Amino acid sequence: MNTKKLTLTIVFAALAIALNPTFTHIALYAPFAQGLIYQIWEIPIVVAFLIISPIAGLTISLLNTAVLFAIFPGALPTGPVYNLAATLSMQIGIFAVLTIGKRISCSKNKDTTVLFKAKWATVSTAFGMLTRAAFMSVVLYFALPQPSPIGYSFPIEATIGYLPFAAVFNASLALYTIPIGFLIAQRVQKVLHLTMPQEIKCNTAQK
Repeated sequence: MNTKKLTLTIVFAALAIALNPTFTHIALYAPFAQGLIYQIWEIPIVVAFLIISPIAGLTISLLNTAVLFAIFPGALPTGPVYNLAATLSMQIGIFAVLTIGKRISCSKNKDTTVLFKAKWATVSTAFGMLTRAAFMSVVLYFALPQPSPIGYSFPIEATIGYLPFAAVFNASLALYTIPIGFLIAQRVQKVLHLTMPQEIKCNTAQK
């Protein structure tokens, strides 16, 4: 990792931490799902994932989780673990779409980029919503019936009833986090003249 990208990783890690509701008071508790909070600290993580690398996204996610344990665990002491799982599953969805997008675009146009095309940003958002909501539904199905600090000791009927609301929460959080992340990443790329890991110049000799 070069100096510019290392510096950016540190900056976005600090920004993710600074956007914690403990410092900004920017948070909205979901009125329909116990213990879930709409927040904006994941936006810098998505930006770092896009303009630096998926490893940078993972690193900042892990660092942010450690900080959450210390200052803002949420309704459960293990809450930051669930946030980490949600954030990573969303990044996996974005990564899958951009990887497929590169291959499709290169097969049609030998000199193309896909990161900031509106259609790929839209598809990335949709798939990030899907992977996050689906993965967290599975996690919560097994976690919620457990006693604290893992879950809330929900009976299985209450757990099943809660899952649709949790899925709506996870999908709607990704719905604003991913597009905003794309927009900010695009701006940062232009200002700093970065060569993005998701941006691809296809081999003109490729058949």
